[in-house]
Amino acid sequence: MAEPERSERKLRPAPLLFEPSEAAADPEHFFDLESIEDPRELLARSTELTLAFRAATDRAAEFQALAAAQLADPRRFDRLTPADIAQRAEWTEDYAKKMIEFGRDLLRNTTP
Repeated sequence: MAEPERSERKLRPAPLLFEPSEAAADPEHFFDLESIEDPRELLARSTELTLAFRAATDRAAEFQALAAAQLADPRRFDRLTPADIAQRAEWTEDYAKKMIEFGRDLLRNTTP
């Protein structure tokens, strides 16, 4: 039995806006949230940022997993062990093994 096609589309959160360097240097400044006085607007914008950061974290973790799987590929003459990958990524070896497997799953699901 074939897997059902994914018909659901990933929701894209509001884009992260880059802050000017002078604003980023101010530790009290965070995406201009401190200047929003209306609590409804503050809640809406801070929620957008939370969702954007979560989406960015998830996507970055997928790329980490893909890279780990590629680096651990036994067909590579320069492959790395899970311990080597763990050291480079500052993970535990067990976590590196899980990420390698996750990356292999991602690669299998994206390759036709």
